[in-house]
Amino acid sequence: MRYLIYTLLISCLFTSLTQAQNLSDSLQNLRVDVVYLASDLLEGREPGTQGEALAAQYITYRFETMGLSPFGIDSTWYQPFTFKFHANPHESEENKDQLSGKNVLGYLDNDAEYTIVIGGHYDHLGYGTFGSRYVGDPAIHNGADDNASGIAVMLDLADRLSKASFTNHNYLFLAFSAEEWGLVGSKHFVNHPLMDLEKISCMINLDMVGRLNEKKVLAVNGVGTSPAWKPALEELEVAGIQVKMSESGIGPSDHTSFYLKDIPAIHFFTGQHTDYHKPIDDSQLINYEGMGEVSSLIYTLLEKLDATDTLDFTPTKDESQSRTAASFKVTLGVMPDYVSEEEGMQIDAVIEGRPAEKAGIQDGDVVIQIGTYNVTDIYSYMEALSKFEKGNKATVKVKRGEEELEFEVEF
Repeated sequence: MRYLIYTLLISCLFTSLTQAQNLSDSLQNLRVDVVYLASDLLEGREPGTQGEALAAQYITYRFETMGLSPFGIDSTWYQPFTFKFHANPHESEENKDQLSGKNVLGYLDNDAEYTIVIGGHYDHLGYGTFGSRYVGDPAIHNGADDNASGIAVMLDLADRLSKASFTNHNYLFLAFSAEEWGLVGSKHFVNHPLMDLEKISCMINLDMVGRLNEKKVLAVNGVGTSPAWKPALEELEVAGIQVKMSESGIGPSDHTSFYLKDIPAIHFFTGQHTDYHKPIDDSQLINYEGMGEVSSLIYTLLEKLDATDTLDFTPTKDESQSRTAASFKVTLGVMPDYVSEEEGMQIDAVIEGRPAEKAGIQDGDVVIQIGTYNVTDIYSYMEALSKFEKGNKATVKVKRGEEELEFEVEF
């Protein structure tokens, strides 16, 4: 098995060098990590499969090369767990499938009192039998952005921090399993912690950081979980990256599990795209230079945080629930651009055959009004949608360039 990993590493590295001779060692490693983790050999890294086991072994190999220490059960690199799952959430317990996963943990011990957790999930959808947005026969979902990119940046940060001169914190690098199945791995860690949770200064979550756009807009969610986040992030000037902050500690990724244990937690995210949860989320579409810049920004943030021992925790308003209805009866059929700086809700992609496409709304349009409801951001957009039922019609006003256009939409 180790021979197989070495062989693939050499193959990936050769590809990287021939494609981009001037890449730094860091960028070469980022590319190698993503190419391997998102290769067909791993068959989509579904929890409990051989593909996920290969991914876990690869991560431990990378941890070992950096001199990290195992931090799992019985001095291993792993924290295994089992969970029950069924695609129908109303299915009875006895009819749910018993699945397994294992978190991968590497520890950088600086003999400090407090530890910073840096993590991301390494599982994905396998052949897409659950959670896929792809319509067609089962196919390997490689998950290059989701979330081989996050694991690669985590590994890059581990390498940088293992050589850093600032040592006021220990660092726990945590690759979570079964995130796609409901944040199962991160929930298991905080509910069965292998360290005192009160000694965790904060948590940094990396999920989908491989598609930094041309404007270099980087979303950072959860900045309201500590008063320390905003001023520290606002001071950062790295590679022209523009940080777009949101406060809520609740979101569809692993930082949520830590927030719910009163641990300051933020999530770095380069934005949604049409390849999300489809077989076409592949390694050749990743912005590796952008990943390197995101890693540099987080490293600079960690350097600033080194002056503190632990961060104060503050609860946040759950924007994803308190500002919207609990459920939606209609959809416009678009993919929002979560890193847009436009006032309104900018559309990243219009889905074929859905209400927006039928009405003539296009990719890039900015929704500013639905019916009588003004739209200023993603939350007011969702709140507006919650007011309609299937069969209702509404006038949707959008900005397209300098023009304002109106479209009649039937939900």
